[in-house]
Amino acid sequence: MTVLEKGAEPGAGGAKGEPLVVLEGVNKWYGDLHVLQDINLSVKRREVVVVIGPSGSGKSTLCRTINRLETIDQGSITLDGQPLPQEGKALAGLRAEVGMVFQSFNLFAHKTILENVTLGPIKVRKQPRAEAEKRAQELLDRVGVGHQASKYPAQLSGGQQQRVAIARALAMEPKVMLFDEPTSALDPEMIKEVLDVMVDLAERGMTMIVVTHEMGFARTAGDRVIFMSDGAIAEENTPESFFTNPQSDRAKDFLGKILKH
Repeated sequence: MTVLEKGAEPGAGGAKGEPLVVLEGVNKWYGDLHVLQDINLSVKRREVVVVIGPSGSGKSTLCRTINRLETIDQGSITLDGQPLPQEGKALAGLRAEVGMVFQSFNLFAHKTILENVTLGPIKVRKQPRAEAEKRAQELLDRVGVGHQASKYPAQLSGGQQQRVAIARALAMEPKVMLFDEPTSALDPEMIKEVLDVMVDLAERGMTMIVVTHEMGFARTAGDRVIFMSDGAIAEENTPESFFTNPQSDRAKDFLGKILKH
């Protein structure tokens, strides 16, 4: 079944293969610590790029620069040909175009699951409430928690909350989805239910940048693997080539440690 037969994501417009997110010469420091070093990366429409590497290699910082949760000190980042805005309404608009799913679910505890998902479309996209609720219910059904719509986050498991967080990001119809270690706070049995939703998203043609330790996901759903080490991109390749024949000593060492367990 092709991506189009399955129904492409609403935000996944434009010709497949065009650059959607482009980072050129991106550098960032925290004081003396050079956390991002000359990052050059182009992510095409409907491409799934998986970013892996040891802790402290700059993966999460890289992810967070793409919706300006982190600012950069040098270089440029463009989304759909436009530079990232600095502040104000334009920045809020950017964040509507770039969905983000974090380690922690960041749901509003005092709002129901349905209210969590409709908040952005109503407030930012100015969607009529009935329309936002209909779409939210469809998305919650799709990620397998539609029957929980009237509950509050604390009444759901971690895996269910993370699936709600994905539905909430999708409700804004983003052009690209960023995932920053979305399963690292979950119990092992909950990880698969979240990864299944992400694999489905990938198959539907959503452009995704995924920071993860889940090598199985990288292998099966990724179009490209970016391996980071010490703030730099040390290697990039197809998942098959990267996992079977890593080129750099750093990547070989990393894979040797994690694939033995």
